[in-house]
Amino acid sequence: MTESKTDPRYLRTRKLIMDSFIELSSRKDFKDITIKDITAEATINRATFYYHFEDKYDLLENALSEVLLINLKSEMVESELNEENIVSMFLAVTNFQKSLSNRCHRGYEETIGVIIKEQLEVIFYKMLLKQHHSDQNEALRITAVILSSGLYGASQDWLRNSSDIAPEDYIRMAIPYILQ
Repeated sequence: MTESKTDPRYLRTRKLIMDSFIELSSRKDFKDITIKDITAEATINRATFYYHFEDKYDLLENALSEVLLINLKSEMVESELNEENIVSMFLAVTNFQKSLSNRCHRGYEETIGVIIKEQLEVIFYKMLLKQHHSDQNEALRITAVILSSGLYGASQDWLRNSSDIAPEDYIRMAIPYILQ
């Protein structure tokens, strides 16, 4: 029997695996977590794990993407690029990164950066498409790449160097230059 991706049992098991992984990541470095650790923590067998995820990297990407998307609020995708949305996105990214650094050991940085930038790129692209109805889709895609990398880079800079400034004040200093 093939379960649907909306079957409550499927969703419950998938959440259990993700929660177990997040719990393990608070105790161990990513490189030290094994599929055996995850299945033991989730009290499932290996076949069940592999039914839901290809490997631990696939699990990491899915878990982080899901948490980040919740933080970014899906209604933002339906709106336009403006100061309020840039501030909201910056706060979501910085809060997400702070929360991960408090819960997770090292070893995730590169993967986290890629996931954050990919999710931001999709959101920026949809905002730009809504705002600029044109056939310059490639130009809008490139703009989304630049904005996503810039916002991620700014969040990294804020975390490293400027945490004495409120994140919303930090990003608001740059917004006039971004929106011009």
